Amino acid sequence: MSRSITHFVCASLLGLGGCSSAPKAGAAVKPAKDRKAAPQFDLKDSNGKSAKLSDYKGKVVLLNFWATWCGPCKIEIPWFAEFEQQFKDKGFAVLGIAMDDEGWEVVKPYIEKHKVNYRVIMGNDSVANIYGGVESLPTSFIIDRDGKIAAIHIGLVSKGDYHSEIVQLLGAGKTASASAPDAVRASR
Repeated sequence: MSRSITHFVCASLLGLGGCSSAPKAGAAVKPAKDRKAAPQFDLKDSNGKSAKLSDYKGKVVLLNFWATWCGPCKIEIPWFAEFEQQFKDKGFAVLGIAMDDEGWEVVKPYIEKHKVNYRVIMGNDSVANIYGGVESLPTSFIIDRDGKIAAIHIGLVSKGDYHSEIVQLLGAGKTASASAPDAVRASR
């Protein structure tokens, strides 16, 4: 989709929550048995370092496809920065995939100006395609500790939806380990 058409679609649909006419995906976390592995990628961050999804194995990841010109993306970015700060020590990470055609020329100044505190990598059509042909921005994938897609959000959704999903998935990873000490204490 050309950028001018995308801008027109975004302006027309901003009130509807996304930069495309694509329907929103369900906001609920899928049961573990219904989750599929998140596609792997190797992209570069703003420092030119390689970033792979596999680098985040064992963490809950909010993988966000966005662009500097996307209105709903600008609303979500401060939420994601807050989540990064709040949950980074609990096994959580936000990873932004910038989809700007102009590349780092526009993305670097944006992330510096807005003090984005999470890692941002430069996306491309190939990575968008392996994630189902991302055609709407923002599009976010919540990935569980096992590297499987637990939820997908297309367009703007509430901060509360993201928060509850993150908390749910972070808690799911602790369930087995948290119950083991309780069982030991109970057997004494």
